[in-house]
Order: sequence, then structure tokens, then C-alpha cells
Amino acid sequence: MNDFSINILGLSKKEHSFNFHLRESFFAKYGTEVVSKGEFDAIVVLDKRETLIEASFSINGKANLICDRSLDPFDHPIEMEKKLRIKFGETAEEVSDEIIIIPHDQVWLNVGQFMYEFIVLEIPIKKIHPRFAEDDDDLSADLKLIYQSEKSEDDIDPRWEQLKKLK
Repeated sequence: MNDFSINILGLSKKEHSFNFHLRESFFAKYGTEVVSKGEFDAIVVLDKRETLIEASFSINGKANLICDRSLDPFDHPIEMEKKLRIKFGETAEEVSDEIIIIPHDQVWLNVGQFMYEFIVLEIPIKKIHPRFAEDDDDLSADLKLIYQSEKSEDDIDPRWEQLKKLK
């Protein structure tokens, strides 16, 4: 099939470990909207049983991102452990984020799509270069302080005062 497909039909009922090196070609294949460059090493352990496969993903590396503030490229480190249960059933179905169902006669399991989704979920929504991270924290604290000072407990909306009189 491809570099990230595993023949699960031929696996014996025990643990099997697979190593993958994810580079730019990986992101070109699965999508470049969120991450287009990066270097990751992934270890996928499949524990095949009679009615299911427990998959453990260990992914470590760095994603090359563009700062939202300065447009400078920077490396964002990612280190994660994820688990997935793959059950055998009649039709393919995604039950939840951690459980999927595949047909009994499925020969190949493409773990590339899972690894891509796990990496994308670790990318922050707000991509800030590390040299601006401290400034960003200070700005957030300043905004919270301004908001709190504007909404003092002593300042009660006069409409609420009128409603309190009705009691």
C-alpha cells in the first residue's frame, strides 16, 4: 500500500513494534494546512488480540511553524503518547477519538493518518515564536487586569438595582 500501512492480517496475536521517520514528504501526503515541515520519529506498537488491536503511538520531534506575530519560522517541540483501540466489526466506523471499528477482513491499517491527526492536534492555535512567549504572557496578564478593573464589584448596573427593589 504505502510507507505507513501495516499488514494487520498477517500479524500474530502479540505485540508488534514499528518505527517511522516522518519528514516533509509525510506532510505533503497527508496535508500541509497546519504543518508543512517537521521532523518526527514515531514508534507504533500494535497489540493484536482476538477481537481488537490496541495501538500505542509515541511521537517525538519538532514541527516547523511560522510565528503569527513576526512571520519568522521556528521549531515547536512535540512529545506525545497516544492510545487507540481498533475493534473488528461489520463496517468501518469511528466510535470516538480513542475507538474505531474496522471490517474483519481488512488487510491493511494505515497508521499515517492517525499520526498526522495526533501531530496536528498538538499544534497550538496561536503560534508564537519562543522569543515572544514571555511578552505574550505579560500581555495576557495586562488584559486580565484591565478587564477586572473595569468590572469592579462596586459598579452595579442601575438596572439590577431597580430589580432588587422589586423584591
